[in-house]
Formats: sequence, structure tokens, C-alpha cells
Amino acid sequence: MRENYFLHKLHSLTGIIPVGFYMVQHLTLNSFSLAGPSKFNGVIAFFTAIPGHILWLLEIVMIWIPLAFHAVYGIAIVARNDDNYSHKAYKFRENRYYRLQRWSGVVAFLFLCAHVTTTTVQAKARGHVVIEYDAWHQLLTSNGYIVFMLYAVGVTACAYHLAYGIWNFCIRWGITISEKSQEATGKFAAGAFVVLSVLGISALFGFINPIFASKEAEVQVQRETPTHDLPVNDRT
Repeated sequence: MRENYFLHKLHSLTGIIPVGFYMVQHLTLNSFSLAGPSKFNGVIAFFTAIPGHILWLLEIVMIWIPLAFHAVYGIAIVARNDDNYSHKAYKFRENRYYRLQRWSGVVAFLFLCAHVTTTTVQAKARGHVVIEYDAWHQLLTSNGYIVFMLYAVGVTACAYHLAYGIWNFCIRWGITISEKSQEATGKFAAGAFVVLSVLGISALFGFINPIFASKEAEVQVQRETPTHDLPVNDRT
């Protein structure tokens, strides 16, 4: 079965805009966890301040619809199990890039399904708009840090898929035609993969920092302790 030219072009484009852009800004905002709970929760407070109907519209139009299309059509491409390039026309390196990008897409798809279900869906079902630092700490440290390790694998797969998706996008859209330009884009993709992986995994470590976690627990206790139970000298 031959590919649909328009759908394949659209699939390639949505992987960069808006899905790729959203992933970069999402990892960047998550990295505020490295500065502590107050900084990360400050980012969360910004989104909480956005009117609910506007936030829903932005999420549906700019995130969920493009992401759903990119994921479903991508799975259909993987199901065909055909190489994108001829082994005679392209080096093994290019075929390896593309094959790994496909399989990283499958891992990323499974990871995002689990991530959205256990975070966004549950939060909205409980009436919450966003999830703050303390909830992320509890999630990532549960079950002996297994969840943390699964997130690290998922973030790495997403980073690879986007980074080498840029390489593939440039070829498919005729931006890099010569072998030299494709090699240069491949080096850029390798650098982007490292940067995105470090950014995402560093953000995860920010959520499990024991110093931040203990401070957040102290603040939570202070919030829940009635004023009349405090010593006279501690009342304000």
C-alpha cells in the first residue's frame, strides 16, 4: 500500500510544529524543578491563572489533535514495516537513523499514553488543572523509583524521536538534498538528542531531590498546622 502524500507530509510537519515545539517548551518548564518547589509551582500557577475555557481550547487545538494524528498515523507507518530508504541509495547509517526513529516513536507513544493517563487525565477527573511539585515527587519515587526509571526511558525515547525527526523532516521536505547537508543535519540531530535527553532527565532528578522534598514537606506541615496549636512565640 502506497503512502498518502498529503498525510505523510502533514505527519512530518506536525512532528515539528506544534508537537516538537511543545515538547521542547514542556521539558524546559519542567526543568524549573531544579530550582526547587516554589519555582516549579510558580510555573504551574501561571497556567492555573489562564481561564479554563482558553486553556482547554489551546490544549485541544495546539496539542491533543496534532499529537493524536501524529501518533496514530505514525503507528500505521510502523505497521507497514517498510524501510523508508533503499539500501542501495543510502548508507546503513541513514537506514539505522530512520529505523531507530520509528521504534523510538513506538516507545514514546506507549510512554505518552501512560503519562497522560496517570497525570493529566486523573488530575482533570479530580477537578485539578495541573500537578504541583509534591505530587510529582510522590509519583516518581513510588515503587522503589521504578516510575522514575520508566520516565527516564520514555523521555530519552521522545528526545531521540524528535531529534532525528528533524533530520528526517529536512530530507522529506527537500531542505537537505546533498549528502553533505544531510550529514550536517545528522550531527545537529545528535547534539539535539543529547541536549533534550539531559534537559528531560535533569528535570526528573529535580523532582526527587531530597533537599527540596524535605523543605516542601515542612512547608506543607506549616500550612496544615492550626495557629492555636503553635507556641505563643511562633504565632504571627
